[in-house]
Formats: sequence, structure tokens, C-alpha cells
Amino acid sequence: MTKLDKEQVIAAFTEAYTAANGKAPEIEAKGGWYSVDGGKNVRLAQLQEMTEELSGGAAKAAEPLKAKAEEKPAAAKKPAKAKPAKAKKSASSFSVKAYWAEQVLSHKPGSRAPR
Repeated sequence: MTKLDKEQVIAAFTEAYTAANGKAPEIEAKGGWYSVDGGKNVRLAQLQEMTEELSGGAAKAAEPLKAKAEEKPAAAKKPAKAKPAKAKKSASSFSVKAYWAEQVLSHKPGSRAPR
């Protein structure tokens, strides 16, 4: 694991975020956690990953999507192959969730099942 320089990571993230969204992010740091625009708290390594996604990952991710979109019409022309039927296992009527709910209700009839 490499040691990250927080000023460099934050500066790179700010540049990538500004380029992608057109405005500078509001980054709040508290105890090693960073919150971007009031969102979920993330660590410094996750900020670096987000920087890579914003700077180059978005363009790289869009290229495979375009390629897949072009392949779909060609794939749609091929006839669909019939899949062989799989042998089903004998289904048991026992359910842990139902068993637990029954146990809770039997001990205290007015109670609710958990969650």
C-alpha cells in the first residue's frame, strides 16, 4: 500500500470533478473521512479512485457501452437457442424466515415479526 498525499489527491479530485461537473466540489474533512458535496463519507483512497473514474474512467466506460449497443442489433438477428431444461431439486416447504416468525408469534401473540 502506498502512502497518499492528501493535498495532491484532493487537488487532483477537485480538478477532475470541476472538469466533469462544471463546478468545484465542497469537500469536508473530518477525522480521516471526506464528504464531497454533503454526500457519503469516503476515505482518501476512495477519493483517488473517484478521481480516476472522473478523469479517464468515464470516457473508457462509454466506449464499451457504444460497442455493446452496436453489437445488439447483430445479435438480435440470430435465432435464440433453446436452453435445455434443468432438473429441479426437490423443494422443501421449510423456511427459516417463516419458522422464526411462527416462534415469535407463539411466544407473544400481539408481537410483530422482526423487520
